[in-house]
Amino acid sequence: MRLLDDHTLLQSTLLRLASLEGARPPIVMCNEEHRFIVAEQLREIDIQPQAIVLEPVGRNTAPALAVAALIAQDDAPDAMLLALPADHHIQDAQGLIQAIVQGDRFARRNKLVTFGIVPQTPETGYGYVHKGTPLTPADDTGEPAVWQIDQFVEKPDLELAKAYLASGDYCWNSGMFIFQAASMLAELERQSPKIVDACKAAVAKGTSDLDFFRLDKTAFAACPSDSIDYAVMENTAAGVMVALDSPWNDLGSWEALWQAGAKDDHQNVVHGDACLQDVKNSFVHASGRLVTAVGLNNHVVVETKDAVLVAPRDQVQQVKALVDQLKSQNRPETVTHKNVYRPWGSYEDMDLSERFAVKRITVKPKAKISLQKHLHRAEHWVVVKGTALVTKGDEQFILKEDQSTYIPLGVVHRLENPGKIPLEMIEVQSGSYLAEDDIERFDDAYGRHNRQ
Repeated sequence: MRLLDDHTLLQSTLLRLASLEGARPPIVMCNEEHRFIVAEQLREIDIQPQAIVLEPVGRNTAPALAVAALIAQDDAPDAMLLALPADHHIQDAQGLIQAIVQGDRFARRNKLVTFGIVPQTPETGYGYVHKGTPLTPADDTGEPAVWQIDQFVEKPDLELAKAYLASGDYCWNSGMFIFQAASMLAELERQSPKIVDACKAAVAKGTSDLDFFRLDKTAFAACPSDSIDYAVMENTAAGVMVALDSPWNDLGSWEALWQAGAKDDHQNVVHGDACLQDVKNSFVHASGRLVTAVGLNNHVVVETKDAVLVAPRDQVQQVKALVDQLKSQNRPETVTHKNVYRPWGSYEDMDLSERFAVKRITVKPKAKISLQKHLHRAEHWVVVKGTALVTKGDEQFILKEDQSTYIPLGVVHRLENPGKIPLEMIEVQSGSYLAEDDIERFDDAYGRHNRQ
C-alpha cells in the first residue's frame, strides 16, 4: 500500500538501501497469495530479486530467516544477510546505512546483530532491548554506538516505559538484523534444531515456479513456529545491538501512520481527495473517491475500493473484531480485493451483479493470458488503451483502441499484448456463474494449468 508517499512500504524498504555499497539482489519472503503483488512491486522499481520465496503457511520470523540463510549460503558460502521488515518508516536513510555498515563489521566477527532504535518517547507498543557492555568507544566518533545485548524485554506499561526512557539504558526493538548466514544457522542449530531440519527439508524439496521458489508445504508446515527473538536472540552469547538514532516508526496501525505522517495546521494527516470542515487531529485516507468529513476530532477515516472504515483513533485497534464479524458472515472482502494480480498483469472488479460482472483488465507488454474457455459465461472485450492480439476459436486478429469483440460461451480464446505499453481493456461478463474457477486452460505460459 502507498500509505506515506508514491512508493509502497515494500518498495521504500528496498529503495532506502540504494547507497549501500556491495548489496546483492534481495531475497523476498512472502505469502503465496501475495506473489504476483510482490513481483509487480519489484518490477515497478526495476529491482530483479535473487529469489521470491513463497511460504505456504506462516511460521513466524525464525523459520523465514532460516530459509533465507539457507538460500543465501547456497549461493555464497560466506553470505551476509540484512533482514528488514517491510513495514517500517525510516526518515533518515543515510543514518540507516551508517548503522548497517557498523553492524556489518561486528557481524563479520560472527556476531548476531540487531538494530535498536534510540527512543524519543515512552512507547508502550514496542519491545525494548537493554544495553549491556559497550563495544565501541564512548568518545564522539560520529559512528553508531554498539553494545553487547543484556536482555530483551516485553512491551512495558506507561510508567515502566517512562523509566526506560529516563534511564537511557534501553532501545526499542526494531526487528531488523544483520548476520552471517552460517553464524545464524549454527546458532539456530544449537538452540532450535527442529526449525533448521524442517527448513532444510522445505528448501530441498521446494520447486521453482516462474520467478518464484515454492517451499515444500508438508515440510514447512511441520516446522515449529517461533520468532527469531525467542528462538535465538534472547539466549545467545553472540547478540550485539547497534543504535539507530533516527526517526523511526513500525507502521503496524493507523495510529502509527498518523504519528508518522505530515500534518496540516489542524494536526490532520490527509492522503488523497478529501474535503474537511472543522476536523482536527485525524487521519484521513482516500484511495479512489472524494471523502468529506465535518466536526471530527481524533478520528481515523479510510476509504478503499471495497470498504470504508471510520473509528476514533483510540479505538481503531478494534478493527480485528470487525474483521471477525465479516468472516462470520462469509463476506468476500476478508479474502479478496478489488485489484487482483496475475503473472500477466492484473484485473479490477468494477461492478458485479447476479448475472453480469465488469472488470478492468491490464496486460503487461509481451504478456498473455492462458488459452482458455468458460462453460458458464460469455465475455465482451473493449480495448481502451494499447493493442490486443485476440485468439477466438480458429481466428486471430488485432484490436486497437475503441475496438471490441465478443467471446461466446464455450469458445476457446486468449488475450495477448504484443505492444510496448500496457494493454487496458474493459471486460463485460454475462452468464449464470461468474466465479474465477469457471476456467479450463489448454495452454499457459506460466505453468498454471487450471490454477489461478
